[in-house]
Amino acid sequence: MSKKVINTELAPTPIGPYSQAIKAGNLLFISGQISLQEAGVPDITMETAQVMGHLQAILKEAGMTFANVVKSTIFLKDMHLFSIVNEEYGKYFPADFPARETVAVKGLPKDVNVEISMIACE
Repeated sequence: MSKKVINTELAPTPIGPYSQAIKAGNLLFISGQISLQEAGVPDITMETAQVMGHLQAILKEAGMTFANVVKSTIFLKDMHLFSIVNEEYGKYFPADFPARETVAVKGLPKDVNVEISMIACE
């Protein structure tokens, strides 16, 4: 099985020793993506849209779309944001939704409100 690093300038540069995504065989593992929006700005809809845009850019770089996503994980700083994040996230998956979990965490990198990772399959 081959392993290929996937990177695009349309998503944030990793802030640690990891890649934006790794393609292994027919699977794509996308690292958690965050917003570049200034920390503490409470516009969770814009923050989520920016995260989804980063994910979309990485999928495109790998030759995939949201239709290829089989699993998502959403990390929230505050579970009270769930319905707003869920509504924005849902705009990218009109049908055949991927498996998913959403968890509340104590904190996220750069003090953002949401981080999303995905697994996609060709």
